[in-house]
Amino acid sequence: QVQLAESGGGLVQVGGSLRLSCVASGRTFSSTTMGWFRQAPGKERTFVGVISWIDGTTYYADSVKGRFTISRDNAKNTLYLQMNSLKPEDTAVYYCATSRSGIARTSDSFGSWGQGTQVTVSS
Repeated sequence: QVQLAESGGGLVQVGGSLRLSCVASGRTFSSTTMGWFRQAPGKERTFVGVISWIDGTTYYADSVKGRFTISRDNAKNTLYLQMNSLKPEDTAVYYCATSRSGIARTSDSFGSWGQGTQVTVSS
């Protein structure tokens, strides 16, 4: 089973940027579709974006489209989430996860999860 570890969260002002990283253990990272989710206090975990292992195609939630960018470095077994123009509503714990089978947007389609990293956007 793949183990995931997120990092890069923190406190940032409105309009600022952060880059989250997710390091994966195991030799299957390069052939695994990966996703990012987030969970705000008192709310359900929601989809942020996903990147295909086949061709690097990305899909995003409407709420982050144009502001967030997912990328991956297979040589480093690392997934990234570049977050720009951050808003207070982006405040949440951010999780990376491995897809059970290709492109998906629901959390039940993802298997292994990291422990999460907190992002707080202050106004």
